[in-house]
Amino acid sequence: MVSGNLFHCRRHSWPPEEYISRTTLHLFDLDNSAPPEQAWRRRLNSHANILKEFSVTFREAIKMIRLGIRLWSFIREEASHGRKAPIDPFTKESCKPSASQGVPLGGMGSGSISRGFRGEFRQWQIIPSLCEASPVMANQFSIFISRDGGNKKYASVLAPGQHEGLGKDDDLGISSWGWNLSGECSTYHALFPRAWTVYDGEPDPELKVSCRQISPFIPHNYRDSSLPTAVFVYSLVNTGKERAKVSLLFTWANSIGGDSHLSGDHVNEPFIGEDGVSGVLLHHKTANGNPPVTFAIAACETQNVNVTVLPCFGLSGESSVTAKDIWAMMVEDGQFDRRNFNSGTSSPSLYGETICAAVSASAWVEPHGKCTVAFALSWCSPKIKFSKGSSYHRRYAKFYGMSERAALNLAHDALKNYNRWEEEINKWQAPILNDERLPEWYKFTLFNELYFLVAGGTVWIDSLPEESMRNYKRMKDKNEQRNYKENEASRNQQNCVESDSFTTAVTGDLFSNHEPLIPSSEKIAVQSSSSFNTPRLHDEGDDVGRFLYLEGVEYIMWCTYDVHFYASFALLELFPKIELSIQRDFAKAVLSEDGRRVKFLAEGKWGIRKARGAVPHDLGTHDPWHEMNAYNIHDTSKWKDLNPKFVLQVYRDFSATGDMAFGVDVWPSVRAAMEYMEQFDRDKDGLIENDGFPDQTYDAWTVHGVSAYCGCLWLAALQAAASMALQVGDRDFAEWCKSSFLRAKHAFEGKLWNGSYFNYDSGSSSNSMSIQADQLAGQWYTFSSGLPSLFDENKIRTTLQKIYEFNVMRVKGGKMGAVNGMHPNGKVDETCMQSREIWTGVTYAVAATMIFAGMEEEGFKTAEGIFTAGWSEEGYGYWFQTPEGWTVDGHFRSLIYMRPLSIWGMQWALSLPKAILEAPKINVMDRIDPSPNSWRPSWNENNRRRVVPQRGCFGNSTFYCACE
Repeated sequence: MVSGNLFHCRRHSWPPEEYISRTTLHLFDLDNSAPPEQAWRRRLNSHANILKEFSVTFREAIKMIRLGIRLWSFIREEASHGRKAPIDPFTKESCKPSASQGVPLGGMGSGSISRGFRGEFRQWQIIPSLCEASPVMANQFSIFISRDGGNKKYASVLAPGQHEGLGKDDDLGISSWGWNLSGECSTYHALFPRAWTVYDGEPDPELKVSCRQISPFIPHNYRDSSLPTAVFVYSLVNTGKERAKVSLLFTWANSIGGDSHLSGDHVNEPFIGEDGVSGVLLHHKTANGNPPVTFAIAACETQNVNVTVLPCFGLSGESSVTAKDIWAMMVEDGQFDRRNFNSGTSSPSLYGETICAAVSASAWVEPHGKCTVAFALSWCSPKIKFSKGSSYHRRYAKFYGMSERAALNLAHDALKNYNRWEEEINKWQAPILNDERLPEWYKFTLFNELYFLVAGGTVWIDSLPEESMRNYKRMKDKNEQRNYKENEASRNQQNCVESDSFTTAVTGDLFSNHEPLIPSSEKIAVQSSSSFNTPRLHDEGDDVGRFLYLEGVEYIMWCTYDVHFYASFALLELFPKIELSIQRDFAKAVLSEDGRRVKFLAEGKWGIRKARGAVPHDLGTHDPWHEMNAYNIHDTSKWKDLNPKFVLQVYRDFSATGDMAFGVDVWPSVRAAMEYMEQFDRDKDGLIENDGFPDQTYDAWTVHGVSAYCGCLWLAALQAAASMALQVGDRDFAEWCKSSFLRAKHAFEGKLWNGSYFNYDSGSSSNSMSIQADQLAGQWYTFSSGLPSLFDENKIRTTLQKIYEFNVMRVKGGKMGAVNGMHPNGKVDETCMQSREIWTGVTYAVAATMIFAGMEEEGFKTAEGIFTAGWSEEGYGYWFQTPEGWTVDGHFRSLIYMRPLSIWGMQWALSLPKAILEAPKINVMDRIDPSPNSWRPSWNENNRRRVVPQRGCFGNSTFYCACE
């Protein structure tokens, strides 16, 4: 895709005046209709080139041939049951991936539709786990302009006609429309969750048009951010001397992407709502037993805007009204017959027939005058059903009910509330956008990477059903009575010097009426303080339901935890209650076991699906929360990074929120996760060892003995667990963690430190001395949680400098990100596919660690490589579909992936929350690390990192606590 002079021109920002004339910008400088200065931009005539996908080398293919055979067999077996395997590298989408994406529509967890930067609606994810990438080309905005008594007319679809098959004169479908827009004078501007498309004199040279796309993604707003709706606000400015009649047309196919519009039995229905909101409901009957979907397309009628509808038209000659017919109507009159509102529900569509609907909004724009026209799109499918039968209600059903006609109310409320949404969005984004210390590219990339929380296949379900809540309360009362009796007995014991033993009942999922995985009679013994109770649901006022998001649209596993470790900074920063909800799900999962037998494909061996005490890899695919660990390449109960990552995330969230109830609730799981890891310390030096297979998130990269990645995570987890244990009152376990930390740190440095960085592992393989970009992941979380550093300042700085000089700067001059593995001789580690890849999310994490360590210049330069390769005009075209990673020649693997959300880890490093910065200090860390060189970053008076601070001058080690 990219020419040989890749990245020759380095662009940090694109001032809007380079794309739009200053005069036009001035005309739109009102009511948010002008695009912001800090935005990602493209001209509409930019080509959406086909992307180049990753392929394994011959040597890698030979190594994985047995895995490939087993995986192929598993995929076929799943298909025989009507299910899609969570990982399927053999099946390619019919729509080839291209550099065409833009800001997606809607809030979180309600199903999503993306909109390409050239205006096409694509990437349909209305049904969980199902993604239809191809655009539905009948879904369009078009404009019709009449001047000088009708002698001067313009008509065009508001998207460039660069699509195959368009423009056929004899076609009765959309090819007969006026695809006249060149896109040369039209530009797209993106700052998630909004986008602006400015038509600077196209198709009418004397009419300036701005279309503003707004979705309700509003941090800390747990109601509106769940709504499946978007608004398109058109601002029209007439620069001519004659008044103009302008009609905007919104057309929509009764489809949820793919070929669903051909399946039949779909109907359309016009409506006139309150406050001038009128439009059409499109009732879609889904296939394969999935719940139905209803769309609403609507516009708001005002004193100057007239709204009419055409409830039903087709794309072929069999239809009574064709696409060619409606185009002729609009060219002639600019509107439809108002009697169409009384036409009632259409006849059901036939198999193979596509039916569409249209809404027209017409207005007169006086010479040098302005006018605003607002459209809304909403979709309603409040019941979701997973392929193994479990069904739930989406979050927004709590506010809009289960009726299919809720789509009408959603569209109405969107048109009435979008101004308030924008005020809240502006208030959220302004401090970062106005921070002159931050690079321009970082500002809009930071916000635009959030696209994944909408387009990443997210599911957000409602709170407990009433019957389940009653069952939960009965169980809770029973547990409280039992714990009270146990506590009374404990207090009567002599001295009570040791921690009491209690049992936690594993009851499976409390949020539905399905049978739990583990019988309620089974108990798990966990050693802890007598004050701990069974993990409970947070109070109703804090209830935000439950949230799922995919690892990626190609890896369909919910809440993949080793990746959530990187991505979770975005949720914690913007929707902390959702983050705590996810952590509670995993906390409960730690204390459960699923003994069903599973074949692990890498070695072909059998084992149980989920071991008690192990953190699951994911919450499942086809039956989330009930059937965890959909991933079956390796036995993840033997992975070495999941449990430490759980402990580190819980402690970070606990520290940042100051939520003691959360800490007490999840503590039994934290302790169980730590104790589970003892089995991997085989030489009793306090340090866990890897087992000679890829037993961590780099699941193709083998590790032998002690590893820099897992060992560092373990050190950080020991320190975090010790801190948390003290705060919840489990002092005996805190002492165990401290003593283990002292021994483990000594062993870690002795086995891996080579004077300038930590070796990849302690084995004797050809890559044991490789420089791993992610080797300080544990230190990153230590910084992020306000804990004392794991190592002295010199070791951290030296390691990060080595990573910067080798993994970053020796790959295309730092314009690609940080390659995962690099030999000390300066050659990329090609041990496996993952060692030679550049992982976008890991690069952001390394950059965040550098910022914490006072290396801001290096940190931003490191992260800028992801922007340059992925988002810049000279890059590969990965915008709004950031992949897991790419090779040094720009071949991607796994588009639309969770891990790049870790760019919010950089923002976390720049501005730690007050709960961490202002926590009371307890001087006990000298018992863990007596070194006077232990250090923590310094902060300015505004609790923000200086972007380029002076080096050195770090404070003494202290222990931060959220309570006295």
